[in-house]
Amino acid sequence: MLQKVTPERTEEPAMREVLDGRRRGLSALLPFAGPAVVVSVAYIDPGNFATNIQAGARYGYALLWVVVMANLVAMLFQSLSARLGIVTGYSLAEVCRENLPKPLVYVMWVVSELAAMATDLAEFLGGAIGLALLFHLPLLVGMGITAVVTYGLLLLEGKGYRRLELTIGALVGVVGLSYLAELFIAPVGWASLGRQIFVPNLPDGAAVAIAVGIIGATVMPHALFLHSGLTERRARPKTTDERRRIIRLSNLEVVLALSVAGLINLAMVVMAAGAFHGSHPDVAKIETAYQTLVPLLGGAAATIFLISLIASGFSSSVVGTMAGQMIMQGFVSFSIPLWLRRAITMIPSFAVVIAGVDATRALVLSQIALSIALPFPMIALVWFTSRRAVMGDFRNRPAVSVAAVVAALVVLALNVVLLLDTFGVVAL
Repeated sequence: MLQKVTPERTEEPAMREVLDGRRRGLSALLPFAGPAVVVSVAYIDPGNFATNIQAGARYGYALLWVVVMANLVAMLFQSLSARLGIVTGYSLAEVCRENLPKPLVYVMWVVSELAAMATDLAEFLGGAIGLALLFHLPLLVGMGITAVVTYGLLLLEGKGYRRLELTIGALVGVVGLSYLAELFIAPVGWASLGRQIFVPNLPDGAAVAIAVGIIGATVMPHALFLHSGLTERRARPKTTDERRRIIRLSNLEVVLALSVAGLINLAMVVMAAGAFHGSHPDVAKIETAYQTLVPLLGGAAATIFLISLIASGFSSSVVGTMAGQMIMQGFVSFSIPLWLRRAITMIPSFAVVIAGVDATRALVLSQIALSIALPFPMIALVWFTSRRAVMGDFRNRPAVSVAAVVAALVVLALNVVLLLDTFGVVAL
């Protein structure tokens, strides 16, 4: 089992009360809540907006089961990532650096950095598109505002992780409340929804491509790296029982936070189905969705849609930058100033827009980059959390390992299908 003295752990007095058994129930979860809430942002980012809109517009409620399945897979892998950080005191990137051959570590670092930049491309552009549409601004101006706001949010981390977590939680709340409001505006066929949400159905080949896109936009490589790093420094368990208690609380937070994210994704599909399916099934772009919502459901629905997109873009872009810092520090023990990291991750977004590339097309291409990067953290996470040498008595139980391997193989196979379809090798 790895041993590490984790620097500057920030255990709050309330955490010690929980570990000592003096605080129970829901109040015991609150001091440890935060990492899963932050990570949940990755599951409601602008990439999810794009795939969910396509799913609802073209197929109604038929692909809701895919959202449910993707969310269950996400819960499993995020809980494994959190467990790794809690047990070892290492982030996933650090565990890779300590246990894998150097050439492989450097390859993983480069691929993960590119994935972080691709992630930020989707998230940064999503926030900028929302601002540009809501306030009738040029896209480049929207990008500039997004850059300033997200950098300001990142500075909150220097004032303590709680401030940033609460801010991100508030933005997640904005997205959630926005889609709750949309459900009261858009027509919803509750009976049909209830029948289809748990019944696997892929109407045609194009539905397979969208289903793969939903999963690709849900299980994100940077989120797997980030969660382990966020949990490694939150408390100082003195005994095995205390560590088990932290893991149980972490698993509960993962279920709650990702359940909320899953419900938001379901609401996105339901809203798109109610607004577009039947009358506008070809709606695929965020801009088109907004423009079509105005005459269909009114300006209020369209405005709420953009507000949720902006909140999603701001929060997910912040989280993507945090993940990039953690990836670099973990793999190569090196970090750069936050302003430089923010500038580097923004360069591809500005380059894409200046070059005249369609923004939605850029979002799709970023998902392809994530598909290529995803095998590295997924395989590493399953491998390390199943090894006694790394996890000791906290290694995965056989049933968990089997479930993780099966889920990883399914997700990776679907990503291969997506890549082959994108490059014209197979046609869906």
